[in-house]
Amino acid sequence: MIKADNEPPAQNKVTITVKGDKRIIESNGIPDHKVSKFPNRGNPNPISEQKYRLEVPANPQPSKAGASGRMMSAWGVALNGVVFDPGTAEVYNDGERSSPWHYEALSSNKTMGTTPKIRSGLGLDENHGHVQPNGAYHYHGIPTLLLERLSGGEKKMTHVGWAADGYPVYAIYAYTNADDPKSPLKNMQSSYRLKTTDRGGDGKTTPTGKPDGSFGLDFEYVAGLGDLDEFGGRTGVTPEFPKGTYYYVLTEDYPFIPRKHKGSADPSFSKQNLDAHSNLGGQAGGPGKGGKGKAGPGQGKGGPGKGGPGQGKGGFGGPPPLDGPPPGTTPATPAEPAAKK
Repeated sequence: MIKADNEPPAQNKVTITVKGDKRIIESNGIPDHKVSKFPNRGNPNPISEQKYRLEVPANPQPSKAGASGRMMSAWGVALNGVVFDPGTAEVYNDGERSSPWHYEALSSNKTMGTTPKIRSGLGLDENHGHVQPNGAYHYHGIPTLLLERLSGGEKKMTHVGWAADGYPVYAIYAYTNADDPKSPLKNMQSSYRLKTTDRGGDGKTTPTGKPDGSFGLDFEYVAGLGDLDEFGGRTGVTPEFPKGTYYYVLTEDYPFIPRKHKGSADPSFSKQNLDAHSNLGGQAGGPGKGGKGKAGPGQGKGGPGKGGPGQGKGGFGGPPPLDGPPPGTTPATPAEPAAKK
């Protein structure tokens, strides 16, 4: 983990407003806290301003997709306008991006204690954040310095953002009794654990050996194991919602940031919207080769003429480095819009 001791390259700008049945978050994607130096040895990308306009339901409802509800490119957005994007594009043995065996940026389980192990080579800072090729700084885990600011350094139930389906996001702590705000605070535990059986791969396209948390597929959900459901949330009262709501909790163990949604994710969180001018297929192929030019007349030796316009088409690139859609998924088509209350 790289210490965050550098100021961001620009000032944080974010506005959050409610218009009708939508909560609108507009930001430049610049964090309001210190970050590590980018580029760094593990991450070659400098932070740059983005133009986010994200919308979430102001009155979210559970998705009709139920347990099959999946996240889009970004899972949610923090109150400072930085997106939560826990997935990576790195695949076992540099395989096809369609492979479900995506590496985890963080790795932890109940036997490792509460400090996540950070996968080397990704250049994550102490906020569990780093930078995508398009310059977007984003979080893979608990945004440490943002949480410290929002909580005032105190142990309390702290609202840190919004999921793409409109439900609120809290970090680490919630009430022991979900319906009693006077009950003690508890460090929320996810209900995921490492699988106990070998991966059973061939060592070429799929990994072998005992699950150790290197991949998302190393984990399994066990109902009732922890405090949270398979979506990484629960229903209860919160300081901001004293009458109760469904809410998510960022945890210190896998999945850190949830990987799917209870409700319908808004399409504004799609890759196409977040990075409308980016290369969605990765690094684009180069321009076609120019045509052969004729030597121009000259006083001396005729130099080669300029090549004509290329006829060839640029080739398709590979997957973008470091980050992409969540492990083993493609951007989901949202279910029907949430109904108004």
